[in-house]
Amino acid sequence: MGSCLSSEAPAAGDGPAWRKRRRGSREGLAGGGPFSSGGKRLPGGGGEMTEDELARVSGRMYGNGASAVACLHTQQGRKGTNQDAMVVWESFNSSDSIFCGVFDGHGPYGHFVAKKVRDSLPVKLRTQWQTSANGASSPHQNGSISGSINSEETGSVVDDEWSESIDGDESDKLPEMFLPLKQSYFKAFKLMDKELKLHPTVDCFCSGSTAVTLVKQGLDLVIGNLGDSRAIMGTRDASNNLTAVQLTVDLKPNLPREAARIQQCKGRVFALQDEPDVARVWLPNNDSPGLAMARAFGDFCLKDYGLISVPEISYRRLTEKDEFIILATDGVWDVLSNKEAVDIVASAPSRATAARALVDCAVRSWRLKFPTSKNDDCAVVCLFLDHEKSPESVEEGEPNEEMVETTGEVSTPDASAEVDEDISDVNVHISSEEHITTATLQHSNTLREVDEIVPVDEPPILKEPERCGSARSLADCISTNEEEEWSALEGVTRVNSLLNLPRILSGDKRSTSWRKRR
Repeated sequence: MGSCLSSEAPAAGDGPAWRKRRRGSREGLAGGGPFSSGGKRLPGGGGEMTEDELARVSGRMYGNGASAVACLHTQQGRKGTNQDAMVVWESFNSSDSIFCGVFDGHGPYGHFVAKKVRDSLPVKLRTQWQTSANGASSPHQNGSISGSINSEETGSVVDDEWSESIDGDESDKLPEMFLPLKQSYFKAFKLMDKELKLHPTVDCFCSGSTAVTLVKQGLDLVIGNLGDSRAIMGTRDASNNLTAVQLTVDLKPNLPREAARIQQCKGRVFALQDEPDVARVWLPNNDSPGLAMARAFGDFCLKDYGLISVPEISYRRLTEKDEFIILATDGVWDVLSNKEAVDIVASAPSRATAARALVDCAVRSWRLKFPTSKNDDCAVVCLFLDHEKSPESVEEGEPNEEMVETTGEVSTPDASAEVDEDISDVNVHISSEEHITTATLQHSNTLREVDEIVPVDEPPILKEPERCGSARSLADCISTNEEEEWSALEGVTRVNSLLNLPRILSGDKRSTSWRKRR
């Protein structure tokens, strides 16, 4: 969100009466196409899964939550509707495959575009992947992968992008699954963009979305990137230090290759005076829309002038040193570095709260670094790479498998140690109960002498740690109990400790004086 300088549309209503009025009034749309505010059911053609069918898919998450291997969290910024979307789909094409994606919408209807891509793109990718696995013909036999929805000049440029992305020696050094999946990626992205243009209820003329996605199958990782969202990995170096490795390139207009393609298609690339570091894409004869990315879904006002929807595909073989992958929108990367994001996720209280911890840190960084700006929407997906189940991941009360041999017999040293430990735990429990009983009897004894002084052992008072001291970093502020919530008042007092709110005090005085008069 915030990557396009087009004016935002007013918030859409949800009532049936509003939808009826909207169907009859279409003159206020940027692209001239019909638009419905429903947004909760965006049907797709060609046998696409409906929203109800997607909701019943096992292992698919698209809201704030977590599973055993992934967690995801999004938070609305202060620019309006949350235009970020995300999805995690376990057992995607097989039992050992998983799909993850983060989508950042922009423009008046970017939130609808992002959600539509979130729901439709994984289904299209899986369908194309299954088709290619069943012996379908190659893309060169079926025609160009590039979409025919662009002009002839832009279509030739897209053809060049496709041909340059295929290396003749790839099949010799990459796994067998990569080339079919890569071709499926290009087909799915082409079909997705074509569906957005022809969709009867989603106006994508000046609205669009980024997409950073991954498919993990076993130890094979394939990433498809479109736009300026980013994927990074937390891995261990030779010294066993946790480092950040960026897996994607932010496809922005300031890249020489992207700028050359846009200019070749008569588009313009330049930055505004008040933000000289942000290059934007403009129409040839009009200072609009000012898109801050070189590739995106939708935005068909620029598709004839160099903006393309061809993803950048990359492959990586995972190792035991790789720990987790982070997919996030630019609302996170605008204020946090790759290393900071990796450290925050690694130091999160639990895996289930890692994505939320990163989003919370990004929101606070926005307030600290840009106190006068409105923070952007943030969406994060964290995928943990469990090559082997670590002992610390075993839940409490679950027996440790290492203590039991494969034959089912328990070894003698481990059994004796376990029995001794259980006996010691029982003794400690009994002694604590005796201490409690004695103290209770002493307090309830009414026959003792008056001068007798009975010491009372008060339980130690656990001092709750300060939630955000001045000497603590943002990552330390996150490492608190999962049930804690940050209120707006606490955020104000942390930023400026001298700030007083006299409204509360004056309200107390008025209520006290009122009681006196009564």
